[in-house]
Amino acid sequence: MRTLSVVIGPYAFRARLEEQLAPETCRAFLAWLPFRGKLMQARWSGEAGWVPLGDQSLGVGYENHTSYPAPGQVLWHPAGLSEAEILVPYGPTRFASKVGQLAGNHFLTLTDNSEHLRRLGHDLIWRGAQDITISLEA
Repeated sequence: MRTLSVVIGPYAFRARLEEQLAPETCRAFLAWLPFRGKLMQARWSGEAGWVPLGDQSLGVGYENHTSYPAPGQVLWHPAGLSEAEILVPYGPTRFASKVGQLAGNHFLTLTDNSEHLRRLGHDLIWRGAQDITISLEA
């Protein structure tokens, strides 16, 4: 089991790759590391942040997909019905876009410091987009 480091604004999390449940998504995402982007408050999905990625592709289909991720269950959504994105739930979430309900691949789970998720949500709403970096843990 590989562990990743996820840093969002001032918050640092450890994360588990869900390699048994989403092997293709994990394998493809590992090639993107280190990943850097901006996490902003989701527009349609409730208590979650998202990183919009336009038409970028990991070249994978749906696996271990859900529309109702728990806080800390990070999703990958491929471009198509909506744009590609990474979704980071910090509270109750129903993954959606302007076209309706979506499903994303649950490929990463935040395992440490989950008590910071609520504060992260507060920061996304009141302070705006936060830098996000995902990398292999040293």
